[in-house]
Amino acid sequence: MASILIIEDDISYRRSMELILRMEGYEVCSANSGSAGLAMVHSKCPDLILCDIMMPELDGHSVLEIFSIVRLAFCMVL
Repeated sequence: MASILIIEDDISYRRSMELILRMEGYEVCSANSGSAGLAMVHSKCPDLILCDIMMPELDGHSVLEIFSIVRLAFCMVL
């Protein structure tokens, strides 16, 4: 099954997405910040990344820019 990485700083929203996606049969991992998400990308190699835009420290636009630099196959920003 496809794996999904959720990068979201709001814990309630992150947990809701995790629950819904797991109920649909996806393998889900999550990170609570952009920097934590970047670290997880290399170890988990997700098929899809769902990333919040408005986060402290490293926002979604910066995460997307870094992903683009390292040439990841697919990144979707919410």
